[in-house]
Amino acid sequence: MSKKELAVLQPAACCAPMVRQPLGEDDAKALAGVFKALSDPVRLRLLSLIASYEGGEACVCDLTGPFDVTQPTISHHLKVLREAGLIDSERRGTWVYYWVLPEALDRLGSLLSTDTLAAVGAK
Repeated sequence: MSKKELAVLQPAACCAPMVRQPLGEDDAKALAGVFKALSDPVRLRLLSLIASYEGGEACVCDLTGPFDVTQPTISHHLKVLREAGLIDSERRGTWVYYWVLPEALDRLGSLLSTDTLAAVGAK
């Protein structure tokens, strides 16, 4: 099995909204990895589930019940989300706790924002 890692977006890697200027090749490659991580329904639901937990973090023990997949599959999906820079985790005793990285979602939201269209006139 390959140990391919997705590039984690850094604050400087986030660009102006796509409606203002086109993405460069490097930004597009980095963002494609993030969108690929989000393109799986289980991962998208996991991200939403983690974000909606009280206190903003969820134990891995609470993340397997809502899905009709095995625990190793959940762990794989969590790893993909973590490598994409969308979530982070910490081991506490036996369990691992996960939380969403708001800055990663903010960067994606800014990139996809159409707020600038109103300022320059939508086509």
